[in-house]
Amino acid sequence: MRLPVSFAVSIAPAVVALCALTCASTSRLQAQSPSDQSSPAPSSASQGSSQGSSQGSPGQGSPSQSSSSQTAPTQAAQNQGVVNGVYIAIDPLANVRYDNRYDLSIGMAYDHMKAGPNLLQGSNLGGLDLSGSYWLTKHWGVQTSERGYVGTSGAAPNAPYNIKGPFVSEWFFTGGPEWLGPHNKHGDITAHVLGGGVYGKFQQDLLGQSPSVVGFYNDQVAPAAIAGGSFDLNRSAQWVFRVTPDAVMTWYSTNYGKQITQWDVNFAISVGVEYKFKKKR
Repeated sequence: MRLPVSFAVSIAPAVVALCALTCASTSRLQAQSPSDQSSPAPSSASQGSSQGSSQGSPGQGSPSQSSSSQTAPTQAAQNQGVVNGVYIAIDPLANVRYDNRYDLSIGMAYDHMKAGPNLLQGSNLGGLDLSGSYWLTKHWGVQTSERGYVGTSGAAPNAPYNIKGPFVSEWFFTGGPEWLGPHNKHGDITAHVLGGGVYGKFQQDLLGQSPSVVGFYNDQVAPAAIAGGSFDLNRSAQWVFRVTPDAVMTWYSTNYGKQITQWDVNFAISVGVEYKFKKKR
């Protein structure tokens, strides 16, 4: 009987150790099983949330689409308001072309002249300058210019007649070639040489006296020439601001005393507008 007891005593520690190991492993498994089971829970929840979000996305997408569709007209209106609020510059010279066939100009004119061959005092006359051009090519044309000047003139001492500041006038009718020089859409420079005649009226205010009393020329039609040009500033495709300075040459004569015939060279200028007709070459 001593052997079984000793065997039981000797095997008891091993059984106790085995039970301890079994309990430890069981407790270890119990401790790990909640964590293992809890870890899939978030995944399932996340899957559920993802499924919920995926299922809810159509519901959420439709409000976003409706809100975007509602804001689109507002943004378009705002953009349209910005465009309408911006000043859009329109170039009035965009259609300027130097291909017109005709043009016509009129301006206020000034002319300085001497009413007699030996007068010390000159005359400052004012009037109108009416000119027209017919263009044969881009650079060459034919111009006609009709001008009228009226004013008063100083007179030679004429006691006892006491004639002071009598009225005089000049009327030009000329024509000749015209050349178009440097030009762009802003303006141009032209040159012309015109020939023709002038009607000088000097005796209209001499109280019936001879022009020899005041040293004037006789009333007459005489040869005349005009040399100069124009400075043009385009305001649109048809309208032009024009300044025309010229040298005016006249060949007047007297028929009393020592008959004198001479060329007088004087200065003239006109300021006005030109209109270009739309007919093209």
